[in-house]
Amino acid sequence: MAGKSLYAKFLVIVSLLASGCALHRGVTGSSTSPHTGTHYSNKDETQLRNNITSFAKKHVGVKYRYGGKSPTGFDCSGFTTYVLRNFDVPVSGPSASQEHLGKKTAKGNAQPGDLVFFRKSKAGKVFHVAMVYSNNGGDLRLIHSTSSRGVVVDKVSESSFWRSKVMTFRDVVSGR
Repeated sequence: MAGKSLYAKFLVIVSLLASGCALHRGVTGSSTSPHTGTHYSNKDETQLRNNITSFAKKHVGVKYRYGGKSPTGFDCSGFTTYVLRNFDVPVSGPSASQEHLGKKTAKGNAQPGDLVFFRKSKAGKVFHVAMVYSNNGGDLRLIHSTSSRGVVVDKVSESSFWRSKVMTFRDVVSGR
């Protein structure tokens, strides 16, 4: 009988912990389930995008790790997946797969939280994904996990390496 009582207490504790995680997720930016099809107002979406980039910035300095998907080490797609899933934005897979998510957007319309994909040539395959950190009149800043520096924020105009690559943009946040 004592075993059943202990098991019941265990289930209550697990339930409380699980609901606490759900409550935390709501505070950090997700006020609705992504499965309901509910769309955010412009104000709510702007706040969500700010929350996403603020959370991403907390990981600046985390080292690169091939195949890494956690704060112990990220590769580029592991980083975008980790950050966006924290806000119930369904993103997963390698960078080339992530390029098919959401909707295409132009560089000038790219907003914080949108994904940026890089190719060495127009016909080349995607080799890297980053997240828009800010876009102020073409002053594009990205946050991403690079193999040489880990998670960093880069200003595209100041990087001959990133500036010279073919970029495509996907909005995975709006209308999720």
